[in-house]
Amino acid sequence: MTLLDGNNLTVVTEFFLIGFQGLRNERLLLFSLLLVIYCWTISMNFFLVALVSTNGNLHTPMYFFLTQLFINDILLITDVVPNLLHILLTDGATIAFIGCITQLCFFSASETCECLLLTVMSYDRYVAICIPLRYSSIMTSTYYVKLAITSWVVGSSIIWIGIFTISTLTFCGSNIIDHLYCDLLPLLDLACSDTSLVQLELSLLSTLLVLIPSIIIVISYINIIVTILRIPSSTGRQKAFSTCSSHLIVVSIFYWTMFSVYVFPSRGQSQTISKILSLLYTVFTPLINPIIYTLRNKDISKALDEGIHKYIKYFSLT
Repeated sequence: MTLLDGNNLTVVTEFFLIGFQGLRNERLLLFSLLLVIYCWTISMNFFLVALVSTNGNLHTPMYFFLTQLFINDILLITDVVPNLLHILLTDGATIAFIGCITQLCFFSASETCECLLLTVMSYDRYVAICIPLRYSSIMTSTYYVKLAITSWVVGSSIIWIGIFTISTLTFCGSNIIDHLYCDLLPLLDLACSDTSLVQLELSLLSTLLVLIPSIIIVISYINIIVTILRIPSSTGRQKAFSTCSSHLIVVSIFYWTMFSVYVFPSRGQSQTISKILSLLYTVFTPLINPIIYTLRNKDISKALDEGIHKYIKYFSLT
């Protein structure tokens, strides 16, 4: 839908998200796959949050940060997938301007919070491995809760600066977004007004919220690796590395997909490839995270076994 403003410009009031219109015969299969992934991801993340919250052995800073990561993954995939399922069913769908901006806001906030949470988790692993004797005095319950709250507040609030500027742009041409959801780059491509201020703000925000956390993570893991290599016994090195291997895998997947989509996109990259990378970034990352931490974490596996045995024993007695 479009309206005429005072300058006789046709102002866009809603957008049309194309989705996967080129895959007409495969849309039902993709819809079913995404629905299963969404339900499984929500269930798995909620279950792990409940497991960590109710198991006293898991009440440590690392697992507290994990619950925050799982909650953020729930928010991220819920922001994208339900509307994407609607788009697949209807072979494209309209979304109001305010709805598009709202989806972009929640999506950006979730991704920013994940960046900051992964950074805080890398700092936690740095303290645990590099200065273990001071770990309990540094990572107190008050301190790690403050770190998590800071990640949520900063990630959710500072992104409003860019979103507010984007919402003031004029969209007066095509209203067709050849994407799966309201993402930043496809939206800016449709703007008729000058986007230089938005580009400047996004550059500053990217430096603050992506580049600096990335540098902190790299420095943390350089120190972690150096410390691990100095451990004399192979058993000690393996045990130390096992405590951060899951986090390192999650960080690698997250930043690889994010940089592929936003930082270093290939010039010859087709729109379909771009959409697939976006799916990896927004749908499969929240799916993979709990799987990685469940399969590679002995404490969670042990707590899961204890919980299953407890419920089996309870139902057998009743």
